Amino acid sequence: MSAYHYAAKIEVQFRDCDPLGHVNNAVYITYFEIARFAYCRDALSFTAEDALGSESFIMARVECNFRSQARLGDRLAVRIRVSGISRSSFTFEYEIVQEADGRVVADGKSVQVTFDYTAQRSIPVPESFRAKVERFEQTTFARPAPAPTA
Repeated sequence: MSAYHYAAKIEVQFRDCDPLGHVNNAVYITYFEIARFAYCRDALSFTAEDALGSESFIMARVECNFRSQARLGDRLAVRIRVSGISRSSFTFEYEIVQEADGRVVADGKSVQVTFDYTAQRSIPVPESFRAKVERFEQTTFARPAPAPTA
């Protein structure tokens, strides 16, 4: 899968910058979060209740590769896509680009685990979620083998 079908727009704020005048490394993870929330809301029609319900997803892993600097006032596009879905997790990929010149500022990925907060355990990715993602991303993800039963 190569195309991104969604991008969140961000303008770099003063609070995002460190004393050297560029976006602090930790802020890029927040940019990923902003894009993740917007993607779920806009592309998948999630509501706040969906995100705060007893079954949702939690972050299991995040990585960020810094490619070039972003500075105060820069307008960025945080491109995001779901690149894979397994039995109980799915992966987002991100690419942050400077809108003025298309320069890649950062890229990365995160793994989310579908989670039952009441039972405090992972759960299978709901078929309804998988279907929404596949429809939006215009792809079909391989279905994992059923979990073994005891």
